[in-house]
Amino acid sequence: MKDRNVLITGGLGFIGSNLARRLVLQGANVTILDSMIPEYGGNLHNLGELEDQVKIDFADVRESEAMQRVIPEQDFLFNLAGQTSHLDSMENPFTDLDINAKAQLSILESCRTHNPGIRIVFASTRQIYGRPQYLPVDEKHPWHPVDVNGVNKMAGEWYHIVYNDVYGIRSSVLRLTNTYGPRMRIKDARQTFLGIWIRNLLEGTPIQVYGDGMQRRDYNFVEDVVDALLIAAQETKADGKIFNLGASDPITLEETAKLMCGKVEGATFRKVPFPENRKAIDVGDFICSYQAFRNKFGWEPKVSFDEGIAKTIEYFQSEFSHYV
Repeated sequence: MKDRNVLITGGLGFIGSNLARRLVLQGANVTILDSMIPEYGGNLHNLGELEDQVKIDFADVRESEAMQRVIPEQDFLFNLAGQTSHLDSMENPFTDLDINAKAQLSILESCRTHNPGIRIVFASTRQIYGRPQYLPVDEKHPWHPVDVNGVNKMAGEWYHIVYNDVYGIRSSVLRLTNTYGPRMRIKDARQTFLGIWIRNLLEGTPIQVYGDGMQRRDYNFVEDVVDALLIAAQETKADGKIFNLGASDPITLEETAKLMCGKVEGATFRKVPFPENRKAIDVGDFICSYQAFRNKFGWEPKVSFDEGIAKTIEYFQSEFSHYV
């Protein structure tokens, strides 16, 4: 990526900032577009000492004028900006629609008009599958979203595929699952429950595990996800394709809580009944198959959850005040 022009929407957020850091080290010319809306995770501290090595445009992906301003001259677009909260999508469905669907169409139109040679990677979610009919969930699994967020992210990813197929705007989609790591949002559970669990650990509050805790999950460390994003951007065989990411070591929520508590002296967890608003959209066991992406490009998660969560907790122990 040396000397290539790269745009990251949502680049001051969790995944975007980790990607930006990798790209700066590789010698890319990085432009970040971020709205810095408090609920969506943008944080200037995420770039820290690298802030003067990237160009930052404080704007919203819903502003077509902003996209027309930043898209020309870019070689790559990592389209990571989005509304990620499942509960928020149910309480404010039209906001979710505007960000995760309508704005995505606007971005693609800006690319078609001003830079049809750009290469796009769109970050989607395993949420589009809903409650699994079988495990692990592969890309052939039926789509049955259980919330508005899943519906709109599904629309967003298919806009990218249509513009790839019809207009030749090279686009690929990665469906992410429970990404975690340094610089994630821990203020609340808007990005992932792991965030609020880390905050609970460091504030001495018991982790709350909903239900019986037997629901299984797979987790991807952010550096593994950055590897996958860079592969998808540079491999022409990814054009017009959708791939799951996932992990090789899925564990239950109770096991997750026990492992995390073991990293902080005196930490505890307790099981509590599901809140009704969360129970209605919970998907139960969920494990993604990343076999298609592995077979095509050789990607495999390198960081175990035990190692990754230790690194994550250690990061927030020293940087906690910047994230709450």
